[in-house]
Amino acid sequence: MDVFKTRKSSSVSKKGETCRIPLTDDERAQFKLQNEGPKMSEITWRIFRIMAEFVEGFQFLSTTSREVTVFGSTRVPPTNRWYQEAVKFGRMLGENGFTVVTGGGPGIMEAANKGAYEAGAESIGLNIQLPHEQRVNPYVTRSRAFYYFFTRKVMLAASAQAYVYFPGGFGTLDELFEILTLIQTKKSERIAVVLVGHEYWDPLVEWIRASVLGRLDAINPEDIEIFTVVDTAEDAFDLVKSSVERSIF
Repeated sequence: MDVFKTRKSSSVSKKGETCRIPLTDDERAQFKLQNEGPKMSEITWRIFRIMAEFVEGFQFLSTTSREVTVFGSTRVPPTNRWYQEAVKFGRMLGENGFTVVTGGGPGIMEAANKGAYEAGAESIGLNIQLPHEQRVNPYVTRSRAFYYFFTRKVMLAASAQAYVYFPGGFGTLDELFEILTLIQTKKSERIAVVLVGHEYWDPLVEWIRASVLGRLDAINPEDIEIFTVVDTAEDAFDLVKSSVERSIF
């Protein structure tokens, strides 16, 4: 749609009346500069903010080692079976020299951090800044807050030697399928991806086999081998430990 400006012009209309005349190319360029300048400035500063989050995030994680990232629902209470398994899993990791990394929030994240904390190990929380600020659970020993979800997701995946997924909602599923895609497309090295909880994950795995592979042929049979489903903290720990040891030696 053309941009117009209002001018006084006795040659086009009666004296004293106004008419709308299309802007010249020069006037249009000036209008665009004046009106889009602040927008471009905002975009530029947003880019710098994103860059800063990446730089600061990688610096924050540069001092950690043997990281295992744990994902899962924020909504499960301490009485939930998977909360208790996550505590046990975090404790086993901590007792064996691993660094537990979570999103720093409640639920499964809190449980894994709690286990590591009780073992006296480093317990990392990569938190997200929300309008009603998401609290950092009390078992995090070191934390970093992120403004953007996508920079936080990169940090959660950046340096881990294993990814462990307890039952969760859309966020957990989003994080799982992103990691599976990165490994499938060889954008990430092949490391342990462990799903804890047969009763929760088996229906999803069956759907992947029957529909994604069977009906649509949208993945290869070996893609289903990227992840392993287990039912206990002990089994999850054994898989993580053996995977990390194989990668070292």
